[in-house]
This record gives sequence, structure tokens and C-alpha cells, in this order.
Amino acid sequence: MSSETTPSQPAVTAEDCKEAQLSPDPNPTTEQRDFSVFTVGQKRAIVATGSLAAFFSPLSSSIYFPALETISHELGVSISKINLTVTTYLILQGFAPMLIAGFSDSAGRRPAYIICFTIYIGANLGLALQNSYPALMVLRCLQSAGSSGTVALANGLVGDTITSAERGSYIAFASVGSMLGPSLSPVIGGLISQYLNWHWIFWFLLIFSAVFSTFLLLFLPETCRKVVGDGSIPPPARSMSITDSIRHRNRKRHGIQPSTQEIADTRKNYAFRFPSPLPTLRVATDLETGAILLTTGLMYAGFYAVMTGATTTFHEVYHYNNIQTALMYIPIGAGGILSAFTTGRFVDWNYRRHAVRAGLPVQRNRHQDISNFNIEKVRLELAIPVYYASNALMIAFGWVIGRRVHVAAPVILLFLSGWALNATSQILNALMVDLWPESSAAATAANNLMRCELGAAASAAINPMREAMGWGWAFTVLAFISIAASPTLWVMTRYGIGWRQRRLKKEKERAEEKRGRN
Repeated sequence: MSSETTPSQPAVTAEDCKEAQLSPDPNPTTEQRDFSVFTVGQKRAIVATGSLAAFFSPLSSSIYFPALETISHELGVSISKINLTVTTYLILQGFAPMLIAGFSDSAGRRPAYIICFTIYIGANLGLALQNSYPALMVLRCLQSAGSSGTVALANGLVGDTITSAERGSYIAFASVGSMLGPSLSPVIGGLISQYLNWHWIFWFLLIFSAVFSTFLLLFLPETCRKVVGDGSIPPPARSMSITDSIRHRNRKRHGIQPSTQEIADTRKNYAFRFPSPLPTLRVATDLETGAILLTTGLMYAGFYAVMTGATTTFHEVYHYNNIQTALMYIPIGAGGILSAFTTGRFVDWNYRRHAVRAGLPVQRNRHQDISNFNIEKVRLELAIPVYYASNALMIAFGWVIGRRVHVAAPVILLFLSGWALNATSQILNALMVDLWPESSAAATAANNLMRCELGAAASAAINPMREAMGWGWAFTVLAFISIAASPTLWVMTRYGIGWRQRRLKKEKERAEEKRGRN
């Protein structure tokens, strides 16, 4: 069944969409259950906590920028060698989540968070104490490996608790960390490097992460559906939080307990295995997923080029100091936050509109079978226009700074770029979770892999490109490369549903063969 309207179907009105959003289940059965037992408030808190945990990845990357020249001078190495630590950070930021994502999809989110924050806190302690370039390089790689896994885990929490029909409403909560990171971290880093020793950047990260991770590990409930199902199954003791303990004790007191069979059925896919990149590679090599990874990766390459180029621009063109330059990153974050609170409404409205046309009932917190529903078209008809807008804004930014116009122009363009980039990113992230609901963390890790590796390449290339052809043509070339990949998204709106159905059929056949062997 397609999401297209056939001639025999009535026109879809706003009232139809509103009714689809609010109507009860038209065919209730005793076996039909909510997708998640967590309340709306609990789900918002879970998603927001995961998003803030993901904040440490961009925070650790960007907080470092204002102190690069200071560190270069004190360690007695060239600025090019210090810039290499930025590049290696981005490379590890792409590869590290491949290991932790598949692990969390089978062993649970909480054990994965414990691994991530243990590595991250240890790396920050080492960075705060070291005074040599080799130690800086190695520990920055470890810091990246620990923090970047939290990005994949944040989307894993969304996939565990939020249905496709509601996903847009939670975009704002899921975007907090990724948007605050690039905008606030240069300001924090600029202030620390201006008034304190550069080692205090890492002392700050150590203290902040230790306090936050303590809160997270005490109170964040386990949500992985292979461990706790819809949240009604008690997690193993090693994955139990204080909130899990209180909640399940209250459910038991009210006579709400899962049966032994329900627990066994939920745990049959639960496995505590050594972290492996294979689940992420399986997602990354899928045809439909590859189309999304390519376009988002190229879009983010342009974004990283803007972020890297902005530092040089505001120093050289506008002669700003470290703190003034850091303040110029705030418009990007402000645009992203505005986008997070506006995009979600359109995402959910468009889903309801197509669901009405397709005769797919929409109930809050109820799982829906979208195997015959063109979710690709539903998401991409919103993502494609803002994808082109983000590239157009990147071109405009390049020509504006190349002509050395008043600083208000690049600031406005940075704000609009933050809005467009975040809107595109969040819609495509929602689609990735729609396509891989049982492997949402691995899907995000695959996305992160392409994004960070292309971002590292663009960050390294933008200054040589600028010197060779100027800011305007440098950003124009990057944007045109990104636009050249966009036809894959158009193809996906038409053929993506067929690719997904063939993949699901093959997975079902493999699962049946495995059960037959057992």
C-alpha cells in the first residue's frame, strides 16, 4: 500500500489529520498494547537526558578550538601538528560509535553508557595532566572514542520509546545536545583559554562529565527493547537504575507484573557480547541507507567547513579576538534550537496527512506496521527542500565573507544555516530510525561514520581551497558536490519502499532459517 492518494479516496482535510492524531484505536483488542509504558513526561526526560549525554561529543571537539595557538606555543610544535589532533578526533568520532552501537542494541543502553563515560572521564584526566604532544594526540583519540558513542545511544533511546507517528514531537528534545555543543563550546573554551591555563579545558570537561554521568547512571532507566520490551520487563541487576527499581516495585504493588514467559520472550535476543562493528556495517551497506548516508555526509562536510572557516574568517577578516570569535558560533546554535522547536510540528503533521490518505490509523503510543507505508516519501518531501536551502546558504556565506561585507551578513547566514542544517538532519535521523527500528543505535552510528569522515576531509581541505580559489568558490564547490548527490533522495521517494520491503523479506527468511536450525 502506498501513501499516495487514489482517485476513489476523499480529499484530506485538517480535521481529518487532527482526528487521526487523537482518535482511539478503531479496532481494540485485548492483546493490543501501548508501544511503551513510559509516560509522555518520562519519555521526554529520557530523550532529553540522552541528548545532553550526546552534548559531550561536539562539546569536546569545539571547546578545543580557541586554545589551539596557545597549546602549539606551550608544547613547542607547529599549528599544523595541533590541527592534526582535530582531524584525528573527527576520524575517531566516526569510527568509535560503530563498536558501541551494536553492543547497546543487544546488551542495553545503560552498560553502553558506562563504557563510554568510563573511557571519556579517564581520557579527560590524562589530558588535564599531560604536557607532551604524543600524549595529547593519543588521549584526544580516546576522548573522542568515549564521547562519540553517546551520539548513537541518544537515537537508540528514541527508537526504544517513540513511535514513527510521534517522532517529530520529540525532535526538540533529541536536538538539545547536538545544537548546544557547536554554539556554546567555543565560548566556554574561549573564556577558559583567555583567563586560565589551557589544561583547565580538560579539568572542566572532567568535572562536568563526572557529575553528569553520575546523575545519568543513577536515574536513566534501561529502555533497550531486547532487554525490557516496552518497559514493563525488569532489567537485569547490572542494568537496573534507581528509577527502574522504584517503577517496577510500584507496578508489582499494583499487581502489574510480567509473566515468566513474557520475560523469556523478551530476553531471547538479549546478549552481552564484546563490542563489534558488524551491526553498523550491515546498516551502512544497505542500498537505501547508503543514499541517506551519502547526502547527509556531504551536507555535514559543508557544515564542518563553515565551522572551521569561520574561525579563520573572524580572525583575519574582522580581526576578532578568541572570545569575540567564539561568540560568532552562537547564531548557529540559536538557529538549530529554533529549528528543533518548529520542525517537529511539520514532521508529525505530514505523517498524519499521509496516514489518512493511506488508511493507516494513527494512535498515540501504539506501534504501527509501516512495511507497506511509504515513510520514505513522508520524510523526504520535507527534508529535500531544506537540504537545498542549507547548501544555498553555504554558498551565500562563502561569497559574503569573501567580499568582506558587514559582520551582520555572515551572522544572519550562520543563524539560517543552523536552522536549515538541523531541520534536514533531524528529519533524516527520524527516517533512519524508521528504517531500522530494531537497530536504531547502529543506524545512527552508520550515519555518524559517514558524517564525521567527510567532515574531517572538508575541515582539512577548506583552507587550502580558500587559498587557491577564494572563499566564494571554495564553498560553492563543496555545495555543488553535495547537490550532485541529492538525486539519490528523489529516487528514494519512489523506490525506497520496495528496497525496504525486499530487505525485510530477506531478514525474515534468515530468521526463519535460524529458528529451523535451532
